[in-house]
Amino acid sequence: MSKLKFLGFLFAFLIFSGIFNESEALVYQMAGGPSGGTFIIYSKGIAKLAKNNRLGLKSNSSGGSIDNIQKVETGRVGFGIAYSGHVYEAINGKLKDDSKKFENIMVIGYLYGAPAQLGVKAESKINSVKQINKFKISIGNKGSGAAATGELFFKEMGIWDKNEFVYYGYKQSIRNFIKDKIDAFWLFTGFPNPSVKKAANKKDIVLINTYLDAEAAGYFKKYPYFSKVIIPANTYKNVSQDTITFQDSALFIVNKTIPAEVVYSLTKIIYCDEGLHELAKVHKAAKKLSINDATNGIITPFHPGAVKYFKEKGIMK
Repeated sequence: MSKLKFLGFLFAFLIFSGIFNESEALVYQMAGGPSGGTFIIYSKGIAKLAKNNRLGLKSNSSGGSIDNIQKVETGRVGFGIAYSGHVYEAINGKLKDDSKKFENIMVIGYLYGAPAQLGVKAESKINSVKQINKFKISIGNKGSGAAATGELFFKEMGIWDKNEFVYYGYKQSIRNFIKDKIDAFWLFTGFPNPSVKKAANKKDIVLINTYLDAEAAGYFKKYPYFSKVIIPANTYKNVSQDTITFQDSALFIVNKTIPAEVVYSLTKIIYCDEGLHELAKVHKAAKKLSINDATNGIITPFHPGAVKYFKEKGIMK
């Protein structure tokens, strides 16, 4: 018997004998996000938690929310992070430029709230979205949740045709902002965000109160999955007033074909006390996360593996 054939038999024996299970033998792929964003930070943190608990999960960079939904739907990856609004639109066939109903997307749980952060230079004297005119604004990578939400928001505000919008990732946006190659940046991510911190450290910036303009325009009646959030004063250098903005929820999503026992194990790894404690080390936004938040406000279907764990913990009936 050849050495390779012997190793093949041995590998099969170990799996079927239960010495180690299939979830440990496989390495699942997870779509994170663009460089500099919160998605990729969380994705790497979750992958590390999984590895520490002998569950194979690899974090990969991606274009962001829409890109992740498409990859999870087609099975190119098993897991991803996406915004609640985009998941809802995908399942109901309402995504921009893609009217088919996505049938393979399920939710594991809530991760964090992602607020809109619209920054301009203080010297511009801009304090309202409506005042922005003939600006060059970066709204995130194409395919990202930031770009999709940015286009939706700026069109609803009536300024899409009055400005030039470009598609840069967060790090590139901030580099160009600091070099005066763009006039404003739009990020849709947790705070404090390292890219925004860099901008504030290099330039005097103002964060626009997007919620006030959006509320006046009836934005939240049309898109009820967004909610009000306040970025506290002094979160960023010289931004000395609270910023009243809006947010969507970032969700951990999964392809429905991933086995329930794998999803159950991963859900337990993340949302147990130890997992939440470790996740809080990855990003400050996770410090507020508790297991009681894991199912809040989610109106799209959960994966059975996640349901099993949350029922055991008493937060699902």
